[in-house]
Amino acid sequence: MISAFVYRDNKFASANPAPASFAALRAEPGVLLWIDLSEPTDEEIKLVLEDTFQFHPLAIEDCVTDSPIPKIEDFEDYLLVVMHAVSIGEEQLETAEVDMFIGKNYLVTFHRQPMRPLQITYERYARQGIVVRGPDRLAHALLDQLAESYKPALAALQHELDEVETAALQNLAANELFPRVVDLRKKLSSLRQIVRPQREIATELAQGKTKLIRPLIVPYLRDLAEELTRMETQANAWGDQLILSFRVYLNKSSHEANEGIRFLTAITALTIPVLMVGGWYGMNYEHMPELGSFFSYPLAALFTLSGTLVIFWAMRKRKWL
Repeated sequence: MISAFVYRDNKFASANPAPASFAALRAEPGVLLWIDLSEPTDEEIKLVLEDTFQFHPLAIEDCVTDSPIPKIEDFEDYLLVVMHAVSIGEEQLETAEVDMFIGKNYLVTFHRQPMRPLQITYERYARQGIVVRGPDRLAHALLDQLAESYKPALAALQHELDEVETAALQNLAANELFPRVVDLRKKLSSLRQIVRPQREIATELAQGKTKLIRPLIVPYLRDLAEELTRMETQANAWGDQLILSFRVYLNKSSHEANEGIRFLTAITALTIPVLMVGGWYGMNYEHMPELGSFFSYPLAALFTLSGTLVIFWAMRKRKWL
């Protein structure tokens, strides 16, 4: 589907003019043309990208082919910028690609699925009547909304991290906790891999090396790059925090296991006197003189009891019991 928005003298003028008028609108002074291709057909791609704007075949190929990595290409008369929006799915982070052609007096956006950031940008610069100060400023507004799309994913990951930390402190069974830790670690790693190249693209644009990015837009792009840097730093910190929480869980589990072993060892030690006496008098010797003594039983009982008490005192002193 082709959507088109016309801005005259930095203000919204009309929407969805006939595609046949695109070339004339491009040539008209004071006009900024934003064309959005959403899930376009091959005919619409050819009409806009090839016939109307005559973009380089390599640029068109990069546009219509899904790219997992953001990129920026300078074709002198226009820039091709490939970026991604992010949403969090049931099992992993999901990305949606948006391609932007930034020209002197036009912006062409291309995407294969509905994009909320594009809708928000349109509502701000059309329905709300915000002044559009050039295609580079409009492109920045869109890039800023793409960065905003990361925040719900960040919030969801933070909530999941809090739940994992709580589960670790509550001694959740390892067979339940470990898959959650692995899943969250994969999501955080994926987020870092997504945000880092986006930040690099924003940083490159903020350097203002291309004539299509005016100096007055550079501070906005620099602020965008800083925002993406903060997101990347936050994701890195959460990854470290997750590892630390899991190590605390492992140390706590190991400590509790050692406590259990120590308690069983102490209980076993308490039975040593009984076992010694029982083993000694359980031997089938013919001559055991003390068996005929009146004091043999009291002495055996005294030895057993005193030995058990001594061992119990030693275990208590060592805080094993």
